[in-house]
Amino acid sequence: MSTNQSTPIFLAQLEQQNDAFSLLQQCCQWLRNGGKQQANERIKLFSQILQDNPEIAQKIATLLCRWLCQIRVYPLLISSGILSRDGFRKEMKQRLYEKFNPEFKDSEDLRDVFYMLFSDPQDSEWLNAVKPKNWVALFAIFEQFTTQQDRDWLHQHLYSEGYFAIEMLSIWIAAEDLEPELMRLDPALLNRHSPFVALQKEVTLWLAAQQQTEEFDDSHLEVMISQCRKQIERLQKRGAVAGSSLDVAHLLERLDQTLTRLSMLKNLFDQKSLSLLKVLSATESFASAAAEQHSILPLWKQSTKMLSRSITQNTSDHGEHYITRDKKEYLSMFYSAAGGGVLIALMALFKIYLSSVIDDKVWKSVAEGLNYALGFMLIFMLHFTVATKQPAMTAARFAEAVEHSPQGRAVNIKLAQLLIDVWRSQTVAVLGNMVLAIGVSALIAYVYAQKMGVPLLDKATIDYQLAAIDPTKGTLWFAAIAGVWLFFSGIISGFFDNRSNYLNLRMRLRHHPLLKLLMTEKCRGKFADYFHENYGSLVGNFCFGMLLGLTGLVGYWLDLPLDIRHVAFSSANVGYAVVSGELGWQIFWQSVAFVLLIGIVNLVVSFTLALRVALRALNTEIDSWRAILACIFELLKKRPLSLFFPVSLDK
Repeated sequence: MSTNQSTPIFLAQLEQQNDAFSLLQQCCQWLRNGGKQQANERIKLFSQILQDNPEIAQKIATLLCRWLCQIRVYPLLISSGILSRDGFRKEMKQRLYEKFNPEFKDSEDLRDVFYMLFSDPQDSEWLNAVKPKNWVALFAIFEQFTTQQDRDWLHQHLYSEGYFAIEMLSIWIAAEDLEPELMRLDPALLNRHSPFVALQKEVTLWLAAQQQTEEFDDSHLEVMISQCRKQIERLQKRGAVAGSSLDVAHLLERLDQTLTRLSMLKNLFDQKSLSLLKVLSATESFASAAAEQHSILPLWKQSTKMLSRSITQNTSDHGEHYITRDKKEYLSMFYSAAGGGVLIALMALFKIYLSSVIDDKVWKSVAEGLNYALGFMLIFMLHFTVATKQPAMTAARFAEAVEHSPQGRAVNIKLAQLLIDVWRSQTVAVLGNMVLAIGVSALIAYVYAQKMGVPLLDKATIDYQLAAIDPTKGTLWFAAIAGVWLFFSGIISGFFDNRSNYLNLRMRLRHHPLLKLLMTEKCRGKFADYFHENYGSLVGNFCFGMLLGLTGLVGYWLDLPLDIRHVAFSSANVGYAVVSGELGWQIFWQSVAFVLLIGIVNLVVSFTLALRVALRALNTEIDSWRAILACIFELLKKRPLSLFFPVSLDK
C-alpha cells in the first residue's frame, strides 16, 4: 500500500485470499509506516477507498465480521493488560524467556492477534494520533456494508464472550479474598461480608438479568465496585505501613487492574448495543497492552509501585525527626551532631592508623569499611547524628508533603517553609559535626605532640590529607560519589524498615526459641522492640560504611577515578593535619572552606536523588520550582536569619 492507486488492487487481492488476519496485518503495517504524522490522512484515505469501491468494501466487511464471530474474544478481555496470576517472579522469568524463545501465537485467539498486530513499541503513537471521528467514520462504512444477519451474529458472539469475561473476572476478585497476604494486611477480610465476595454475587444477578433481557437496577453493583476499589486502596496503604514485598505489590496491582477491567466491561456491555466510542477506547487500551505484553520494564514499574511507596513512607517517617522548627529541636540537633562529631574524629584517627599498618589494598579497604560501618552504627545507637545521613530522609518527607497538598500559592509557601526548615536543620547538623570533629581531632593532635614530642601525622600524610580536600584534584567528584552512597543508604534503610514490618519482626523475636533460652521475657521484649524499630537504620548505616570503604578498592581494580569524600571525616582530617603540620590560620580557614564545599556536594546530590525517587514513588510532582523559589525569597525577606536559626531565635 505504498501509493494511493495501488490500494484498491491490494485490498481486492487480500479479500480474495479470504484471510482476515493478513488483511489486518497489512493494514496496520501501512498505517505504521505512515507514523503519527500521516495516521489521520491514511485512515481518511482508507475510508474513502472503501466508500468509492462498494463491492470491495462489502466483501471486506463480511470477511472481518464473520472472522470475528469465530475467533475467541474473552482471553483478550480477561488477560490483556492485567498482570499474571503466577506472581511477580514467575512472570518476570516468563517474559525474560519470551525474549529468547517466543511462544507460538494463535491467529484464532484475539489476544494473540492483538500482540501480532501491535507488537511494535511505536504503535501506541500512531494509534493515539488518530482522531476518534476518523475511526468512527471507518467503522460506520463497515457497518453500512455488513448484512443485518452478520451484525446480529457478531452482536450475539461479542456479548456472549463479554458476559463470560465479566463472570470470570468477578470470580477471580472474590477468590483473592482468601489470599494469605491480603488477610495479613487486613484480617477483616475473614469476615463473610467481604466486598470482594459481595461483588461477585451482584455480578451474578446482573448477568442473569442481562442474559434474560430483564430490567435490573445496577446501583448496588456500582456501590460494590466502589467499595472494592476503596478496599484495594486501604490494602495498598496498609502495605506501605505494615510492610510490602514484590509479590504483595504484584498481587494488589493485579487486583486493581482486574477490578478496573470488570468495571470497564460492565459499562461496555450494559447497553443493548455497543457504544462505538467505548469500543474504540477499549481497543486502544488493548493495543497498548499488547505492545507491553512481554516487556520487562512495565512489569517492574507496575509491581514495584507499592513497594517503592512503602520504602518512601518509612524513609519519610525518619525524615520528620531530622527537621528542626523551634529552639529546643534546633539545640537538640546541634548536640546530637556534636556527639557524632566526637566519634567521627576518633573514627578518622583509626582510619589513619589502619592505613599505616595494613599494606594489602583489599584488606585495608575492608577494614576501613568496617571502621565506617561500625562507627556509623554506634553513632546511631547512641542517638547522635551524622549530618549527611539526613538528606535522603528529609527529601522523602518533602515529597510526602507535596503529595498531600493541592496546588496553589498557599501550598508553595508551605513547601518553601519546609525547605527552609530542612536547610536550617542540615546546616546546624553539619556545624555540629564539623566543630566537634575539628576540635577533638585538633586537641588529640596537640596532646599527642606535647606528650610524644613528635607530630601525630608525618609530612607525607599531612600533604595527602590537604590534597584530599583540594577542589582542583577531583575532590568534588568524590564528594558526589559519597552523595550517591548516602542516597542509597536511605533507600536501604527504607527497604529494611519495610522488611521488618512485612515480617512482623517484633513478634518473631519475642517468641524466638533461641532468644527464650538466652533472655528473660522483659529483656526479650525490649530487644525485639528496639530491633524492629531500628532494623532499617542499623542495616542502612552498616551498608553506607561499607560502600564508603570499598569504593576506592573498586576504583583501583577498574583503574577508574573512584573514591569518596565525606564532610565530617574531611573536617576531622583537617584538624589532625593543620595541628600536626603547624600550618597556621590561613591554611586552616582555606581548608574549612574546602570542607564546606564537600559538604554542599554531599547534601545536594543525596537530597536531589532521594527527592526524585520519592516523588516518582508517590506518583506526584512539583507544580513549579520557580514559584517555590519565589516563595522562599519572600519568606527570607521577612525573616532572613530563619535560614540558619529557628524563628524563635530570629526575633
